[in-house]
This record gives sequence, structure tokens and C-alpha cells, in this order.
Amino acid sequence: MKVKKNKLAMVAFFSISLPLVLFFIFRPQIEKALYFLKNGNINESTIEFYIDNTKVLDNYFSDDQKNIDVLHYTLRLQLFPAERKIKGETTVKIKVIQGEKIALNFYDNLKVDSVLINRQKTGYERDEKHIYIEGSANSDSVMITIVYSGTPESMGFGSFVFGNYKESPVIYTLSEPVFASTWFPCNDLPTDKATADVFITNDSSFVSVSNGKLAGININGDKKTYHWKIIYPISTYLISVYSAKYVHFQDVFVYGKNDSMKVEYFVFPGHLEEAKKDFQVNVEALKVFSGMFGEYPFLKEKYGVAEFLWQLGAIEHQTITGIGSNFISGRQFFDDVYVHELAHQWWGDAVTVKSWKDIWLSEGFATYSEALFYERKSGRDALISTMMEKFGRFEGKKLYDPGKNLFDKVVYNKGAWVLHMLRYEVGNENFFEILRNYYNKFKYKNASTRDFQNICETVTGKKLDDFFKQWIYEGKGIPVIRYEFLADSVSENIFPVTIKLKQIQDGYDVYKLPIVLRVRGISGEKTDTSFIFSDKIKILNMDVKFKPMDVIFDPENQLLAKFEKVMD
Repeated sequence: MKVKKNKLAMVAFFSISLPLVLFFIFRPQIEKALYFLKNGNINESTIEFYIDNTKVLDNYFSDDQKNIDVLHYTLRLQLFPAERKIKGETTVKIKVIQGEKIALNFYDNLKVDSVLINRQKTGYERDEKHIYIEGSANSDSVMITIVYSGTPESMGFGSFVFGNYKESPVIYTLSEPVFASTWFPCNDLPTDKATADVFITNDSSFVSVSNGKLAGININGDKKTYHWKIIYPISTYLISVYSAKYVHFQDVFVYGKNDSMKVEYFVFPGHLEEAKKDFQVNVEALKVFSGMFGEYPFLKEKYGVAEFLWQLGAIEHQTITGIGSNFISGRQFFDDVYVHELAHQWWGDAVTVKSWKDIWLSEGFATYSEALFYERKSGRDALISTMMEKFGRFEGKKLYDPGKNLFDKVVYNKGAWVLHMLRYEVGNENFFEILRNYYNKFKYKNASTRDFQNICETVTGKKLDDFFKQWIYEGKGIPVIRYEFLADSVSENIFPVTIKLKQIQDGYDVYKLPIVLRVRGISGEKTDTSFIFSDKIKILNMDVKFKPMDVIFDPENQLLAKFEKVMD
């Protein structure tokens, strides 16, 4: 998921009268600022509101859910946009590990018409977030069919939405993190991946889209049913539905001499020409990431993008990203959004988190992938400029188990910075070997932060407990180092320099930091010194052979830390 922020500085900049020459120099940035002004956006407090106030994880997972393994879902949805209702029939093939009953997540906003176990009617009980099915202990493998109807309650960011685009109905889902069960019964643990068939029925003028590969279209009178087949394991929060009067166009991703995959796009009619320009980045990024991480994980299905009405960003539904209509401009303003969501096909969809405590493994990885893409495309300067845009203090927040900050900048941007620092901690070659090994080992599975650390240590042969402890598990915010710079002269050729450093941050007592310090001379000279800063206070003494002017810490921008000079 990618949530865009307002470019307030750019908006303020444009509000000032500019000379004509500057207008043309900065025209692309100014147009982007105007686009944000016109369409609006989101701030962090809004994100926290959605997650904190719904208390989404409270009593959501029951112990009984861990006693089953879902093998396959068959979802049949009939959509009635005018009435804002659905009729659903979900069949769940389940391997029963142990237990006396089957528990599935299913919000009580929908009316259950019948429940069958192995095609026989059975009893059931419900609470606000679950349905409990009787008679499940008689077989190791069972088929549960639940028939239901009503108006789905749209929770979170909009788990099931009936909307309109220019008075034409648009239906879509966005179930992250735990809202799939507002519209179909499921085991909503991200670890219980399954295959699926999704059948979507709407009026014949609508195009209906889901994950996987289109297996068929059936027309029955004025109704049309699309059948999408998902052969790769998928977590329930990534199962999606889009239905609108879409215009369809496609591109192709060539990944071998005689091998290619369709890249399919579904947009509102008024955005066709703009989308053709904006969506070009997808094939380029598919090539970059396939070479960098390993082949695209869903080659036998597709990659695609579907336009929807969520105006806060985009969502990485497996094989079919949802993109808010505000982010189709025809000016390639939002390449970072498209690149981010595509990266999720590796990090989040193929390799999925074991629990929501590990969400940085999804969002941090996708965010750093933006920087890696621009580095591959335009060089190191693009890498650094992208990372500096994501620099922050993240005060009072830690990366692992972020609680209500599930979709906060700490998860995205600090997560990206942790990977950036890890890259320099282990070396460039080791870093990309780590990514490839991590992807290959956990593809179509689930991984935890501990699993990722184990891969890092196996590849490098280094213990990384200190790194993971301070940056991921325990450290809140970032290191803040206050320093004094003192210089003197002994002779015309020897200049003693003293640098006093003190860690003053809240949230973690003492970080162990690999620091590069650059002393600069008044005539452009420079010399670099590397050291480990692992104490609260440290004093460095050195001699330089030129008259020093100042010092710069971390000149290559490899460290997430704030350096503050003590003013005279």
C-alpha cells in the first residue's frame, strides 16, 4: 500500500509570484503541486484514525482459527449496485488440523442464509467477527459452503465500496489489514494462504476484475460473470474485486527469448489516454525488479492495474494493483506509486508477513525498492535524493510491532532506511544476495523479522543482533548526536582537531553507529575518518595537514541519524 502526502512546501512555493524563467524551470513540480491542490490528499492523523479507532485486531483471531489450513476458496459474488447489496456463496476447502469446530472470520454485517458442510446443512453460531461451524471434527478435510446476502459494511480504508464515477457505478474492495471478512467468510490470518476461484456477476455493461488469470466470461441475459482463477497461494487481505464500466488495454512483459506475460490495465473511460502514459513505468519496473530480486512471482497469471475511487493512494492486490483515480494524471507524476505497488508483488504478496507486527517487511521493502529502481535508472544521486526525501525522526515510534502506527511513515520510511543501512553494514554484494535468498526461500510463504535476520546472518556469516535490536525491535525514533568541533594550529602544517560527541536521543540509550567523519579545509581539502560510536560520549582527536573549516558527518548519506552542532 502506498499513501501519498501533500507536497506542502511545493504548494507554498507556487503561491509566491515567480519570474517567468523560474516557472518554466520548475514547471513539472508546479503542475504536480497544483494537482494535489485540486484533488486533496491525506495526512498521518487520518491514517491513525482508521486503524486505532476501529480497534481492528481486538478479538479478531480466535485460537480455533489456528487449527485449520484453508486449501482453496471458491467465491461467487452477485453485485447489485443500485441496491448496494451483494449475494454471496463462498465454499472453503479446509484441512482440519485439530479441534472440535471450525472458526472463520466473518463480520455479522451480512445475513447468513445457509451453511453446509460437505454439502449437508449444519448448525452454526456467530459473534461480531466470527462464524463457528458444527460437525467439523468428523473428517480431516471438509468443504464448508456459506450462502449469504446483504450490504457489506465498508471498514478500514474501504473494505467493500459501492461508489460512482460520473454517475456510473464503481464497486471495489480494499481489505488490508483484516477486513476481507466484511464481504466473504475466510481464515483471515495472513499465514493461511490458499488458491482461489473468484466469480463476479454484474450487469453485462460492466467489466469485473480480480486476482489471477481470466478463466472465462459467461453471459446470461443482461448479466455477465467473470471467472478469475488464482493458482498461486494468496493471503485473504489481497483477494480483490473491481467492477465498473472499464476500458481495457494491455502491454506485454517479455522475460525470455520466447516468453512473455500480459500486463493488463482497467481504467475509467475518461482516463484512457492519461493512463497509457502513466502506466508505461510498469513494464520498465518489471524488468528492473525481475533482474534484481528474482523473476516476477506470478508469471502464469498476470500483472495488472485497475483504477478505483480510493483517493489516498494505491493497494498491492496480488497481480492486480488498485490505483486511485487522483493518481492518473498523464504527466507521470506518480511513478513512485506505481513502482512501490509493483515491488509489493515480491515483498508483501509473494513473500507475506507472518503477522502484522512484521509489516515493515512489506512496506519498508517496497519503499526502499522505489530508491533501488531510481538508482538503477539514474544512478547513485537518484538513490540518495530518494532516501533523503524519506528521512525523518520518527519520534516515539519503533519499527517492529508498530501498533496503531500500522500505516505510518515509520513503517514505510524508517523501514526503507533500515534496509539502506543494512546494505552498507553487510556490503553491496551481500545485500543483494540477501534479498534474492530471502525471496527464493519464502516465495509463496510467510516470513518474520527473525526469518529475515537469519537469512542476513547466513549470507554474511555475521551476527546482527545489535543492528536488529537498535533499529527494528527496540529503538524508537533515531539517534541524535550533539557535537562540538574545535580546531587549533601547532605549525603551518599540523592542525589538531577535536570533536566531542554525545548521544542525546530519547527512545534508545546508546546506539552502536558506524560513522564516517569528513574534515573539510578552507581551500577545499578533505579527509575522512571512520569509527564506531558505541558510547554515550566520545572524544576524537586527530591532526590534519590543512587548515580545517568544518566537519561533515555521514557524507555519503548511509546513516539514519541527526547531527546537531553545539553553537558557540
